[in-house]
Amino acid sequence: MRRRPLLLGLGIFLAGLTPLGAAEERFFLLGSTTTTDYSGLLRHIVPRFTAATGIEVRTVVQGTGQVLKLGERGDIDVLIVHHLEAEERFVADGHGVARHALMVNDFVLVGPPDDPAGVAGAGDVVAALARIGEARSLFISRGDDSGTHRRETSLWQAAGIDPRAWSGRWYRETGAGMGATLNVASALDAYCLTDRATWIAYANKRDLKILLQGGPALINPYGVILVNPQRHPHVRAAEGQAFIDWLLSDQGQEAIAAFRIGGEQLFYPANSPL
Repeated sequence: MRRRPLLLGLGIFLAGLTPLGAAEERFFLLGSTTTTDYSGLLRHIVPRFTAATGIEVRTVVQGTGQVLKLGERGDIDVLIVHHLEAEERFVADGHGVARHALMVNDFVLVGPPDDPAGVAGAGDVVAALARIGEARSLFISRGDDSGTHRRETSLWQAAGIDPRAWSGRWYRETGAGMGATLNVASALDAYCLTDRATWIAYANKRDLKILLQGGPALINPYGVILVNPQRHPHVRAAEGQAFIDWLLSDQGQEAIAAFRIGGEQLFYPANSPL
């Protein structure tokens, strides 16, 4: 019994050390769209940020729709996504602190070289999709609520076509990421809408080629958002904001601009014209 006060005091001392040790570990959870991972951009910029700040980035990679849902639940601290309307709604609904323009690239329409629907001469992507729908030419969609799928859906609407009515026939959905979807398109010599970064990084193009590119409808802006710590108090706001500040700094924007594959630039700083 004489030893109990000593042991109790030692237990309190050791317990007091645990929070201090845990507080020294600085990290946050980043939810990011598949494009940034598949292309290799995250592997390019994250080590630079960690080297500059000592903060570890733990990444969850999903399509934009899934990342936004993770943010709504407070399961991540920072989002990198690419659907402007959904990003602005996320912030307006109180899930995020602010949406910051991060970077930009563009979408391209790829397909078989014989171009059975004649999209290469369509002039713009809406007219090109109208030709695909009229010709009932095979089109492969991600169908996964990603930023790319959401853009594709809006373009079909602009063309006056509901491709879901043809699901399983000339319109086929993979429910998968961009790389896997391009694999199916290349195997079936089908049309597909893809972001340019994934297209450049994609090695299994086979006979697919870019048939249509350019124009405001194909611009692809990315945003970065801190999840609202007032709604989710456990959010690692200091670490997440440090990452956002670094991304938007000259150092971060230069790191994004410097990322290339085979000499081709995949992403451009937010204010750079394509």
